Amino acid sequence: MKLQIRSIVLIGIFFLMDASTGLAQLNKNLQYNRAPGFQGINQFETPKDDSTEFDGMQVQIGGDFALQFQSIQHSTMSGDTLIKLGSNFNLPTANLNLGVQLANGIRMSLSTYLSSRNHKETWVKGGYIQIDKLDFIKVDFISKLMNVLTIKAGMDEINYGDIHFRRSDNARAIYNPFVGNYIMDAFTTEVFGELTFQKNGILIVGGISNGNLNQSVIIENKDPKPSFYGKIGYDSNITNDLRLRLTGSAYISPGYDNGHYLYNGDRAGARYYSVLQEYNASDNFRSGRFSPGFRKFNAVQVNPFVKWKGLEFFGVFEWAQGAQGESISKGNYTQWGAEVLYRIGENEKFYLGARYNTVGGMDSTNAKIKNITRVNAGGGWFITDNVLMKAEYVYQDYSGSGWDGSVYRGANFKGVMLEAVIGF
Repeated sequence: MKLQIRSIVLIGIFFLMDASTGLAQLNKNLQYNRAPGFQGINQFETPKDDSTEFDGMQVQIGGDFALQFQSIQHSTMSGDTLIKLGSNFNLPTANLNLGVQLANGIRMSLSTYLSSRNHKETWVKGGYIQIDKLDFIKVDFISKLMNVLTIKAGMDEINYGDIHFRRSDNARAIYNPFVGNYIMDAFTTEVFGELTFQKNGILIVGGISNGNLNQSVIIENKDPKPSFYGKIGYDSNITNDLRLRLTGSAYISPGYDNGHYLYNGDRAGARYYSVLQEYNASDNFRSGRFSPGFRKFNAVQVNPFVKWKGLEFFGVFEWAQGAQGESISKGNYTQWGAEVLYRIGENEKFYLGARYNTVGGMDSTNAKIKNITRVNAGGGWFITDNVLMKAEYVYQDYSGSGWDGSVYRGANFKGVMLEAVIGF
């Protein structure tokens, strides 16, 4: 079955490449698109000042590859129950990315995980259509309005917060200056519709999703409700050397039968493999991360970003409140994060940096405090615009009475990670 799926994907690629000879141009720049590789660093929403000319239907085929060498040790106060970790390479991960310029101002994107930590077989991550012009109705139709608006819809990641623009998405790790993602990793793929306004640095996003990761029309004994999210912010180059961005996002999930995927939506897996895994326990592909597990919850994320010459600062404040069941009282968690980078060398192809990340709060089951703290320090080198080498040291520990009775009581892991990334 796995070979059949891979064969179908490869046949599809070659068919598109062959068809593109007569129907489209292959691997041309697409309109209103984030560039793969170094050129896409520190890009968030796709800008409205794109100058790429429409030259007929175009197909862009890209990919991502990531391989890590992991040397991490772990410990716990809950007895000698942890598996022994050695120093070795992790299973490589790979993505296949397909972009199609369907018409002037209309672009489609489709991402496929060829291999991931959680799934060794090929499967589709998601896709969407983005509309920046309505020329398919009439040339320059309400162009003054469309010069500031973007319409986006599909089954893919939603635009809540700014972390998802910098995180590693399976093998797409070239935008992430570190190896791991944040502890409370806000990332989910849901059926959504989204409208974005951008003018003079002002940013406003409004969206609606069905709050589900896996789609089904069966609603027996369920009460699904749509989820709502939005973002407001400002992003501008104040001078040639100074860029300032500040955004605030909110996610509202009013249903108990959906919406808990905001911190559980990544089906590919976390970067720190098998940390704090016990003997005879199945592999937790989200190891090192934390999800509140809330249903019917609200979440808020605030992200400042400052770049002055080669110096960068990116910050995270996040708060989530909700319950783990209809008859259970509410709990809440707060996440803080800050990373500082200094990019040096010709065209800033080298960088050094550090990240501090902490999560604390209590869930609705035992009203006891749980804390997690992580420190990353490392750097990277863009060998070319599409090839990145990273190295980091990571230390993460767990504290608080909420971990009593679990493997996380007094637990920690620490060590070195090396990662090679290709993105094109």
